[in-house]
Amino acid sequence: MIDDYAKERLHNNLRTAREAVLWKLDGLGEYDIRRPLTWTGTNLLGLVKHLSGWEARYFGDVFDRPFPEPLPRWDDPEANGADMWATEQESRSEITDRYRRVWEHTDATIAALALDAPGRVPWWGRPEVKLFDIMVHMLGETARHAGHADILREQLDHATGTTAALANQQQDAAAMDAYRAKIERAAEAAAARGPAL
Repeated sequence: MIDDYAKERLHNNLRTAREAVLWKLDGLGEYDIRRPLTWTGTNLLGLVKHLSGWEARYFGDVFDRPFPEPLPRWDDPEANGADMWATEQESRSEITDRYRRVWEHTDATIAALALDAPGRVPWWGRPEVKLFDIMVHMLGETARHAGHADILREQLDHATGTTAALANQQQDAAAMDAYRAKIERAAEAAAARGPAL
């Protein structure tokens, strides 16, 4: 009974995190979803592309249930980093639709296998895994990138939240300026005081 509960809970949390990642693209133009927003080039559409490839591998190849569409090899040095950004030829819908197809494939794998179903992750130091391990790993990976996407989106238009229904775009600008100034004063005071012993 606990296995069914754990499996459903992990699966629901994965679904929620996936939706949050995709929601971060809503209402933005092509430039904003593709442009590098960090020193390392992190961008919103690239996060979606990255997650779709790795989720397809983890719930496909690892359990000998390959995703039916071609993916670059995980060990191809020429493909290294190419999953983190979209070329001008790759459309938003191509990438987001693939991600949704990956979800369907993943959901079928999760439905078909028990939590203790064995798999093999050749790129891990301890490659023998169970479905439970991969569900926890992919939930963590998706939630991590959903957090990245939340910060990137906030930089673009101040929209925050985990879903469109919980979006908060209409913050009072003066109140937010005052809040940030309060945090800045605390940081300056702590720096002036020096490291705590």
